[in-house]
Formats: sequence, C-alpha cells, structure tokens
Amino acid sequence: MSSSDRSKDDKPRKVEKTEAEWRAQLDPMQYEVTRNAATERAFTGKYADHSEEGVYHCVACGAPLFASDTKFDAGCGWPSYFQPLRGEIIERVVDKTHGMVRVEVRCQDCGSHLGHVFEDGPAPTGERYCINSASLDFKPKG
Repeated sequence: MSSSDRSKDDKPRKVEKTEAEWRAQLDPMQYEVTRNAATERAFTGKYADHSEEGVYHCVACGAPLFASDTKFDAGCGWPSYFQPLRGEIIERVVDKTHGMVRVEVRCQDCGSHLGHVFEDGPAPTGERYCINSASLDFKPKG
C-alpha cells in the first residue's frame, strides 16, 4: 500500500494523531512501517529471534497485540505469531500492492500497519501473522 493509499484511511480510531505527532513519536523506521506500510528487511528486526516471555504491543499506541507464547519460528525473517491476544485488535485489509494479493494487518486502535497474515501457520489457527519488529514494542512478563 502506498503512502497515498494510507492517507485515505479516514476510519475513526481510538488513537488519532497528526502526521507531525506520529513523526515526533516514532523513529524513522517505525514511522515508515506503521504509517506508510513499509517493510523492514528480513532477519534485521530486533524481535525476529526474540524469545523472552511477555507481550508485544503496538509501538504507535501501546495496544497489546501478541503474547510471547503464540510466537513461533517461521523461518521467514520476521516475528511470527499464530494468533493475536484478542481478535478485534487486528484489522484485516486486502493488499494488492507489489503484484500480489495479501491480507495486511493493522492495529485496530490506531490504524498502524503491522505486517501481513498468511494461512500457512501452525495449529490451532493455521495462521501466520508475519509482523515487522519496527511496529512492535515488548513488555516483559512480570
């Protein structure tokens, strides 16, 4: 999805900020991923090989997204999870960019791009949420 497509997302959100406020809050990579649907390079994100117990939150608004016990090694180079903490926190949008048809996932609370979901994950869901580390913040258990 291009920047121009993202700006057309005028759906009311729980967390809304101006582009200037997002730029002030997020580092350049976080901004490009969450606000412009960019993708970090495979195997470069800080959570790709992360295995600490806790919860992964949206870096933009702090919404809890994924528990560490749903994270698995998909070998794809991005953190992968088989289900979100609660289904309604993830918004699914058809993404027809780059000559492909995929399902983009966004944070329901702020509209931030997180990554994509695929139907090649493990049981019990069969889904693989392939998420950019730059869209995540981690809070350790306890």
